Amino acid sequence: MSDEEIRFLPFDEAVRIVAAIQEEEDIQRPNHRILTVYNKDDKEICWFDFDELMQEIGPVDKSEEKEVVSDYIMHHIPDWAVDI
Repeated sequence: MSDEEIRFLPFDEAVRIVAAIQEEEDIQRPNHRILTVYNKDDKEICWFDFDELMQEIGPVDKSEEKEVVSDYIMHHIPDWAVDI
C-alpha cells in the first residue's frame, strides 16, 4: 500500500465521466460480488468490493440500497480516473 493519499473527484465531475456501475461476480472468488465502474468509453475506471462497501456504508433499507451505494461510489471516484 502506498503512503500517497487517494484524492476523489468532485461529485459533479464524477457524474460527467461515469457511465455505469455494474455488479459482477469476482472471477477469482466465486459468490463474491464487486461493483465495477465504467466511463463513457466503456472502459473500466475502478471497482469496489461490495461487502467492504456495505460495511463502510452501514445498515440501509433494501429499498434505498441501490441509490445509497451509487451515491457512495460517485463520491469515491479517484481523481486519476479522468486520465483513463
